[in-house]
Amino acid sequence: MPAASARRSRPAAATAWCDRALTTAAIYGCSGLVLTGEERAFFADARPWGFILFRRNVDSPEQVLRLTDALRHSVGWDAPVLVDQEGGRVQRLGPPHWPKYPPGDAYLKATNDPLTARELARLGGRLMAHDLKAVGINIDCAPVLDVPTAGAHDIIGDRAYARDPATVTQLGRAVAEGLLAGGVLPVIKHMPGHGRAFADSHKELPTVNAGLDALDTWDFAPFKAMSDMPIGMTAHIVFTAIDKKRPATQSRKAIRMIREHLGFSGLLLSDDLVMNALSGTLKERAEKSLKAGCDLVIHWNGDMAQMREVAEGVGRLKGEAARRAAAALARIVHTPEPLDVSEARGRFDAMLAGRLTAAKGPDVGEAQA
Repeated sequence: MPAASARRSRPAAATAWCDRALTTAAIYGCSGLVLTGEERAFFADARPWGFILFRRNVDSPEQVLRLTDALRHSVGWDAPVLVDQEGGRVQRLGPPHWPKYPPGDAYLKATNDPLTARELARLGGRLMAHDLKAVGINIDCAPVLDVPTAGAHDIIGDRAYARDPATVTQLGRAVAEGLLAGGVLPVIKHMPGHGRAFADSHKELPTVNAGLDALDTWDFAPFKAMSDMPIGMTAHIVFTAIDKKRPATQSRKAIRMIREHLGFSGLLLSDDLVMNALSGTLKERAEKSLKAGCDLVIHWNGDMAQMREVAEGVGRLKGEAARRAAAALARIVHTPEPLDVSEARGRFDAMLAGRLTAAKGPDVGEAQA
């Protein structure tokens, strides 16, 4: 289906407002490249606020556009569609139809200068937004604002923009600005910080024992500096200085700290409910996350039985959560910043190529230390 005709078939915002008011506090994935009849029926009944795509859902630009269009039609309004498009290890849309983007730490390595890296990072965010918007995706789960510490698990690793809070903040904001300028909402993650974890929360529950002063000056700093962003995502990590028993996603204390101390008033998403850091049934995981103060929960894998279980644990999106959701969507720029795509990609590639030359000298090695 040509892009223009696919876009015309989407539900009009003017006729979808009543439907939007009935959405539930969930974001779901789907199983494959096209929606099944069962998925259409489930989404029409469960009425999630949005959807999230993964590599299994991506083949070609035409196919992705048809899929995002079908997802929106299943709920009857122009629902948001999310993706994890960071670059490096975490890139759902990639070659041969989309360019390969670098991991977060490549921007500073390529330039060896924070100011030039900022220009490169913003350009990368703007180009990613161009790719995503063209196929109907309007929320990117990036930038990563986690600041790694020595010896931490490599689950963050090169996804981090730098090894200090100030530079992470500068480059994270640059990526976010590029995304926003291109009509795609950024999601800052993983609040209040995953860089100190010594375990992968996909596989087990990490516990961080650092004191509040250390957390505040290191882990929390980028999130406080970017508290104006529209959407954030929680970390499935126990911070004993905040709550000795519960991961941040399911801790009222941690989410109150995110709201009050970090100053974040935007829409707050849970990280994926299926991750092994969480325990209990999926219904219980959803209930605990929402009760703690998450506005929405994410279930990613498209498993129908699991989605039905999650649906039992979520209710209607209402009150302050609904207000924050509406405020986030209101930040989408519908007329993106002008972009000469060919020129921008050429400039982006040329700036990145500087890494290949600079890597032979001593400065880049020192920057990596």
